Amino acid sequence: MASWSPDSPCSCDCFVSVPPASAIPAVIFAKNSDRPRDEVQEVVFVPAGSHTPGSRLQCTYIEVEQVSKTHAVILSRPSWLWGAEMGANEHGVCIGNEAVWTKEPVGEGEALLGMDLLRPFHGTLKA
Repeated sequence: MASWSPDSPCSCDCFVSVPPASAIPAVIFAKNSDRPRDEVQEVVFVPAGSHTPGSRLQCTYIEVEQVSKTHAVILSRPSWLWGAEMGANEHGVCIGNEAVWTKEPVGEGEALLGMDLLRPFHGTLKA
């Protein structure tokens, strides 16, 4: 087992509190991050948009097909990648990235990151 140090990321967790468990009459969503402490996290607003059929979207490492309509989102993300740690869209849908551990070997070639997979949900889901 690897040794622990204060500089080592440990875990990330999400939680949600809904009335009447919340002290205020609102849904509270929160997430901590296991990213390195010196990694820049940006909070960004991405406006709603309409996109040309067949257009492509550049993610962190690969391109994917763009959906025709996206909702406005506020995201928290590491500055170096396209995806996001967490965020909420204009319809109140909140989502957070969590690590998923596997014993499967990593495939060859570039692919979507877990944080890349999180971002489209913000832009396309309604509550």
